[in-house]
Amino acid sequence: MRITGITSYAVEVPVHRELRIKSALGTHAVTRLTLIRLETDAGVTGAGEATVTPIWSGETALGAQVMIDHYLAPVVLGRAVDDITGALAAMDAVVALNPFAKAAVEMAMLDAWGKAASKPVYELLGGRVRDHALPIRFSLAAADPDFTAARARERVAWGHRTVKVKVGLDPREDVERVRAVRDVVGPEVSLTVDANGGWSVEDAVWALERMRPLDLALAEQPVRREDLDGMAEVRRRVDVPILADEGVFTLWDAQQALKKEACDVISVYPGKNGGITVSQRIAALAAEHGVACAVGSNLELDPATAAMCHLSLAAPNVAAEKYHGDILGPLYHEVSVAQNPVRFAGGFVHCPDGPGLGVEVDWQIVQSLCIVPT
Repeated sequence: MRITGITSYAVEVPVHRELRIKSALGTHAVTRLTLIRLETDAGVTGAGEATVTPIWSGETALGAQVMIDHYLAPVVLGRAVDDITGALAAMDAVVALNPFAKAAVEMAMLDAWGKAASKPVYELLGGRVRDHALPIRFSLAAADPDFTAARARERVAWGHRTVKVKVGLDPREDVERVRAVRDVVGPEVSLTVDANGGWSVEDAVWALERMRPLDLALAEQPVRREDLDGMAEVRRRVDVPILADEGVFTLWDAQQALKKEACDVISVYPGKNGGITVSQRIAALAAEHGVACAVGSNLELDPATAAMCHLSLAAPNVAAEKYHGDILGPLYHEVSVAQNPVRFAGGFVHCPDGPGLGVEVDWQIVQSLCIVPT
């Protein structure tokens, strides 16, 4: 079964006002991303998603659309849908970086392959190693302490056993915000923070030392993504486990972070890494060094959310039970593009069990959300 066509759609989806995330990278009020529909000579289709953010990977929805239409699609047309390794190599040969765009193509290939084989994607990846129900944490904006604490109370009541608080702005305000959240969620809820690279080394150490009584489970990306030496220094000077997110996009990035002993945990997910295949490679490498992985997020819609679930089920070193993943994008959005959305309940996301990704995209809804260039 070979690929005969790829159609891309750059779309805009609003985020629920009360759930908009403010962080060191700005405020996420609307999601602009690119969805693709892959067609085959057997009539089977696949869906992919490039959950782009300019400040994150340098990709935009319209830019990813151009990249897919004019550079990536031409080198995968005519390939067998199960030739994932060949497709990734071909895309890398014509385009540097652009991981989310490449991940969208790989995602659509896996979706079509799974549908044709009547298997969920996690079976194509080697089979599941854990239960379909994955515990997830919820990300809270770097807002006023009382506002953030109120949202935390709501999410714990809904069922989350882990919450993540955005920090990385003013260290003193960061400490107050995290303390307010701990006060309302109590000692039984796991609490993590994410600076998105917004702190200096000294600010990170200062803030994390003052958060020590708050019993943090993780501190995510405390310093700039390129400063692995700085992250290693923070790790040496504080007791909180350090998670590398922005600092590890590629397999080479992971090698450097592990070599410098810059982290205790590595965040992986298909979009950031350029596909599930690369995420698996990073997770396997981290396992060799005794470093666990957790699944991160860029506020995905249902197709990429499903892909993250399948990765979590199939990768042994994605420690989903200990480090709850950020598989939560659909909860933030006002609109779903899926006919059968990914199911969330009681602090868990349930991996779809149908063929391929297990979600069917409603392409009429997608077309209604398309961005019209000005």
